[in-house]
Amino acid sequence: MSVLTIYAENEPENLERVTDFSDIQAELNTIGVQFERWTATQKLENNASNDDVLNAYSDSIKRLKNQYGFQSADLIKLDATHPEKIAMRQKFLAEHTHSEFEVRFFVEGRGLFYLHVGEQVFGVLCEKGDLISVPENVTHWFDMGENPYLACIRLFTNPEGWVANFTKSDISKKFPTLDKLQQELAA
Repeated sequence: MSVLTIYAENEPENLERVTDFSDIQAELNTIGVQFERWTATQKLENNASNDDVLNAYSDSIKRLKNQYGFQSADLIKLDATHPEKIAMRQKFLAEHTHSEFEVRFFVEGRGLFYLHVGEQVFGVLCEKGDLISVPENVTHWFDMGENPYLACIRLFTNPEGWVANFTKSDISKKFPTLDKLQQELAA
């Protein structure tokens, strides 16, 4: 289930949780974040190739490419056996911005985006079928968990792909990790 948690910037214990998809979508829209659900146009096997996955979502990808001028789309897969999972997680956990619009669609698995807007922090737990955008220059970070499991379609306007401008803030350490949030939600 997708979950939006809205925190006070300096009081992570002061929060509001939203679980209804339409309510999450409406709340994120107020800060310029696109949140959608996509479905594949064809059944995907467990061992589907990257091209098979991209083809299964090609209509939605084309729509966003036309809407925002994205130049490329790729698929990234990470699981608990990935040899660089610790280094990648640390990089994504550091608050940063991008000079371009960032879009991620979760084909499989889950991840936790945090968007730091004004005096609020929006924690968005994304799961299979969720698409989230992060507007350019919005400070944010992402947690894939200690034992990641995700496959995401990424869309880029920048031919260099993922380029981050790190803020050097330690704010991300004040908010729950993906693993901690999952424990909270299960309790």
